Amino acid sequence: MPINYKKLSEIKTISSIHKVQLVAVTKNRSTDDIVELIKSDISLFGENRVQEAEKKFESIKKHYKNISLQLIGPLQSNKTIDALKIFDCIQTIDREKIANIISHHIEKDWCQTKNFFIQINIGKEKQKSGIDPKYAKEFYYHCLSLGLKIIGFMCIPPISDNHHIYFKEMKRIKDSISNHLLLSMGMSGDYLQAIENGSNMIRVGSAFFE
Repeated sequence: MPINYKKLSEIKTISSIHKVQLVAVTKNRSTDDIVELIKSDISLFGENRVQEAEKKFESIKKHYKNISLQLIGPLQSNKTIDALKIFDCIQTIDREKIANIISHHIEKDWCQTKNFFIQINIGKEKQKSGIDPKYAKEFYYHCLSLGLKIIGFMCIPPISDNHHIYFKEMKRIKDSISNHLLLSMGMSGDYLQAIENGSNMIRVGSAFFE
């Protein structure tokens, strides 16, 4: 499916007006698609799986130095070291085991990852990753104590016609901890609602390929 350049331009404009970072989600997209997005001035990319990202971006990063690769999918403990080698940012820290593994490697020369988000299971859904909202503050300070540079929180709200309530709660949680933290929330179907509720970063993929 070709890139919808009209939609891409529209979302880029909206992001610029609201000073929101745009992460292009390239799960299942080809390297050619990614290069086309780079040529359209997209510099932040989100991938869901470690192995897929490694395969696609190893060569791309050699030719395009100014792009940032971010993990936006669940992180398995046995893939943590691999993830630290290739991602500039991991948005899905959600449990102590992962945070502890990262803390043992964060200072090593090969560690590419500098920034982290904590993923919050804002809808408390059993099938989704993320820490329970009530433990967000405690887990945030735990991660800081381990040396992780936590720059924000991310979420994937339940499928719903009204995501406002979940986005509002995310902002409340964030503000209760620090006004300087970022909020990564909003995808192709709800990025406008997310921006209205204080999102600093939207993760858009399918809207670019409609």
